[in-house]
Amino acid sequence: MVADRVPLEDCARALVVKMRHHGDVLLAAPVISALKAANPKLEVDALVYDDTAPMFEGHPALSQLFTVGRTWRNRAFPARLAPEWRLLSALRQRRYDLLVHLTEHPRGAWLARLLGPRYSVAPIIARRGAFWRRSFTHYYPVVGFGRRHQVEINLDALRRIGIQPAPEERKVAFVPGAAAEAKMRALVPHDGFIHMHPGSRWRFKCWPAEQNAQLIERLAADGHRIVLTGAPDEVDFIDRILARTTAKPLNLAGKLAIKELGALIARARLFVGVDSMPMHVAAALGVPTVALFGPSGDREWGPWAVAHRVVTTTHSCRPCGLAGCGDGGISDCLVSLDVQPVYAAARELLG
Repeated sequence: MVADRVPLEDCARALVVKMRHHGDVLLAAPVISALKAANPKLEVDALVYDDTAPMFEGHPALSQLFTVGRTWRNRAFPARLAPEWRLLSALRQRRYDLLVHLTEHPRGAWLARLLGPRYSVAPIIARRGAFWRRSFTHYYPVVGFGRRHQVEINLDALRRIGIQPAPEERKVAFVPGAAAEAKMRALVPHDGFIHMHPGSRWRFKCWPAEQNAQLIERLAADGHRIVLTGAPDEVDFIDRILARTTAKPLNLAGKLAIKELGALIARARLFVGVDSMPMHVAAALGVPTVALFGPSGDREWGPWAVAHRVVTTTHSCRPCGLAGCGDGGISDCLVSLDVQPVYAAARELLG
């Protein structure tokens, strides 16, 4: 293992690899910014899953974005071989000097060997064994158990190789794009609304429909416009919320692409949601955020670098990291979360 710093001034190209879900990818955006700031001549590329590409698309410091099909792994070997070979060939043509691998995904170790960068950095993952330990030139420790925000954990990869990001370089960047902004302006002409995104791909992270409905009632009674959004598989959950309220928020659940969702969030006066990708987008866009947390850790995954309130309960067991109590799919720390503290947090941020 190389102990000294990487001479970034002698590097021409770097590849940042983040093979995770949408929010995880977005919180790695400062790594791209910090690398470019450390050497403005450096071309910084990224490799992510295809469905998470919108999180990095348009990043001002990014040169090229490469993707892995999330469903490639489900194909028979002959069908998977062709796209894998095309990707590897395209990456080899870039002749990287530095590889920054930000997860425990085994693809990073293979890339470090197949692409042959002079320098490569990855997290210390003991369970990966000798193949992992011999694949990279540098390793950084992961400070877990909710003691460090995920943005800082990602940036620790750069600190390990001698790059100390300045505070302004740690900001998360998300670019909705002109097309998405124009579409949202036509669809929702008025600014200053409250944007609520109650859902998550993990239902055990969600606040119950009844409490969401009560919050909508209170905010609407205060005279606020409310816009509801949700992913296509969250439409039923949004419908259950609407069935419990007489208020009439604008319902855009299942209708927006990721960039369009970002363009909408950017014009909100306040964002209210759970631990999910839209909450991270709101923070990246500087929108004051009320974030509801249950089994996941707010110290590691909370809103980053934005005015916010985290609302949770005093359950001594949280954050447990389980898929509901006893892995049963229902989190008591969210089911028992009353409307009043959420409403109060929203009122505080609304000023």
